[in-house]
Amino acid sequence: MKNLVAYITSGYPEKSFSIDLALALGANGVDMLELGVPFSDPVADGPLIEKANHKALELGFKFKHLLEISEAVAPKIDTLWMGYFNSFFQQNFTTLLPHASKLGVTGLIIPDLPHEETLRYKELFDANNIANISFVAPTDTKERIEEIVKDAKKFIYLVAYAGITGSGASEDLQETISNIKSFTQTPVHVGFGVNQHTAKEKVKGADGVIVGSAFVSILLDDTLNYTQKIARCSELARIIKNEINS
Repeated sequence: MKNLVAYITSGYPEKSFSIDLALALGANGVDMLELGVPFSDPVADGPLIEKANHKALELGFKFKHLLEISEAVAPKIDTLWMGYFNSFFQQNFTTLLPHASKLGVTGLIIPDLPHEETLRYKELFDANNIANISFVAPTDTKERIEEIVKDAKKFIYLVAYAGITGSGASEDLQETISNIKSFTQTPVHVGFGVNQHTAKEKVKGADGVIVGSAFVSILLDDTLNYTQKIARCSELARIIKNEINS
């Protein structure tokens, strides 16, 4: 069974909605949840997620809201935090990671932290049994891939193309996936540009997909009320989970 990882922007449009949505996604085929930490300059994210980030901050998102959402959902769905390094660094890593572990958070996804920089925090992540998710891109050489994935935990985030999330670009990932799997048994999940139309193709050779912009576009649709947004996201999750496993 191939995995579906879903990204949502924490606290948008509000904390209680994020909790309800997370639990609904878990009940409709989502295996792991990325709680996005709103940030003013999300450099790896496309316009939809960037817009949701800005809206969440305008509505008063605080880091404590991420902790409160995590406390409610992490015991019920495998939960990771996705955010930019400054958001976590400001909270003091040495106390944040033990707290995250206590809440049940299983991993952090930090797209602006280079691999070499992640190594200085390896002992802290390991001590708290939290995965620091490794990124691989199609532009990485085989030697570079070997270095990145040798200690990878939980899953490897394979960036489907060079660019930002949600742009829908396409590259042949089979050689990259083969190279990754020659060095590690850690599952490979493909992200960037994955939706109900592309998921079946993107998951070939991989162990799962990561879907963000497709969910966030529903959250940004002001013609829908909260109940309708949750229903649409749940339906999308079921469709994609079926697509990647059919």
